[in-house]
Amino acid sequence: MHLLVIEDERALCETIVRSLRRLAYSVDCCYDGQSAAEMLAVERFDLVVLDLNLPGEDGMTVLRTLRERDRDTRVLILSARCEVADKVAGLDAGANDYLTKPFNILELKARVRALLRRAAAQWWMLNTPS
Repeated sequence: MHLLVIEDERALCETIVRSLRRLAYSVDCCYDGQSAAEMLAVERFDLVVLDLNLPGEDGMTVLRTLRERDRDTRVLILSARCEVADKVAGLDAGANDYLTKPFNILELKARVRALLRRAAAQWWMLNTPS
């Protein structure tokens, strides 16, 4: 599974990347919205962990741009924006899950596993002969 972590706090980003790599995922990362948009335009990822407060393009813009061309890639928003309106906006814009900061890394890893399981189950259902 190929994952992308988009987080402008470098130390936090590296912690997340290391934790996900320990689960045997292939993980790339970037630290701003413009780089994220460029990576998403040329590479396919199974799951994106997306911060909303990014320099350059904000995370909501990155998400909307991704959803214009790709409805399948799973997106987990990881943000300090914790109001219900922020969560609803993110989910309505196309995120599959939303986790607020501060967070526990064990919960993040569990949510990543759950999203990837759902994606695999959906693929299997669509591609298995009846």
